[in-house]
Amino acid sequence: MALAAAPAHARAGSLYLHVPFCFHKCHYCDFYSLVDTRDRQAPFVDRLIEELAALAPSAQRPLQTIFVGGGTPSLLRTDLWERLLAALDRWYDLASIRAGSGEFTVECNPETVTPDLTATLRAGGVTRVSMGAQSFNRTHLKALERWHDPDNVPRALTLARDAGISRASIDLIFAIPGQSLADVEQDLDTALRLGVTHLSCYALTYEPHTAMTARLTRGEFQRADEDLEADMFLLIRERLAAAGLSAYEVSNFARPGEECRHNLAYWRQDSWLAAGPSASGHLAGVRWKNAPRLDDYLASSTDGFAPIVEFEPLDPRRALAERLMTGLRLREGLDEADMLDQAARLDHAAPARLRACAERHRRAGLMHPGPRWALTDSGILIADRAAVEFLAALSP
Repeated sequence: MALAAAPAHARAGSLYLHVPFCFHKCHYCDFYSLVDTRDRQAPFVDRLIEELAALAPSAQRPLQTIFVGGGTPSLLRTDLWERLLAALDRWYDLASIRAGSGEFTVECNPETVTPDLTATLRAGGVTRVSMGAQSFNRTHLKALERWHDPDNVPRALTLARDAGISRASIDLIFAIPGQSLADVEQDLDTALRLGVTHLSCYALTYEPHTAMTARLTRGEFQRADEDLEADMFLLIRERLAAAGLSAYEVSNFARPGEECRHNLAYWRQDSWLAAGPSASGHLAGVRWKNAPRLDDYLASSTDGFAPIVEFEPLDPRRALAERLMTGLRLREGLDEADMLDQAARLDHAAPARLRACAERHRRAGLMHPGPRWALTDSGILIADRAAVEFLAALSP
């Protein structure tokens, strides 16, 4: 059991649940999901509730954030959602979430959102939905093998709002083969007209073992030109900033106060619990990943806990490296004094190397002056490269 390796007093303020079911596997997706032909939703919820009960003693009271991802969580039957939400209310303290200071997000596919579903989610404490639109252009949705009608996105958002779920985010993908700058701008304008206060905009990535990558390898299409992709990235930042949604993370944009609190917990390297097949958790520096196959998840249990396929014990050097990688992607950046203090505990010479690295980035206009390591707009364009350079300075 991975949690046994964490300090006895450690508690997590966030909880992630993975629902693996989909009615179609999108070609770009590398998250664990499956088209279930054996009607295993009920056994899955039974097992998930068992795991949630086992994890509950390691949760903060009250819990601050919950995020249900997948897969397609909105594909889960309403009666099973009722059971799952009742179990969360029984095993976890949801007072902050119900009072509005916490956050409870569920990912939704616009095709599977119904009035019964949104009413059930709201009654169970859900405060936010994340809608997977990806694009409003039917040609580009087809290129992604994304099966939904873009006209259903506003319908689904309206159902959520009518049920009392006021916070909503939309996911968009750019650099789709054949996509133009004008196409990206049209997607942004459509999303903004829907009144959402948060947008996640991700460049299409070709992950190993996905159908999209196999099609690219076969020469069925050409990937977007790198310069065009950079122009799209800049257009997104400029267009959304003008609309009042600032970039608080490289790919995430929100009006003030509408940032995704759960994802901020990830990027700040806070602790979170994880339930469901393939779900990954982090508690006080200890990391683990549940077994990804649904059959394995259903068949195996150790006092309620899921079987794990990856385990990383507490490692201060790895923890600092991970903080660097994710923190540099945030607009708020990292506190320099804190990072230097942590580095000094690992290597007395590391602070000098890190200071020199930060100064190089400041002189190049890639990092703001001041007490925090925060990248400028120019620096954000090379955020991954900047992270690699800081990691090299940490461990020469």
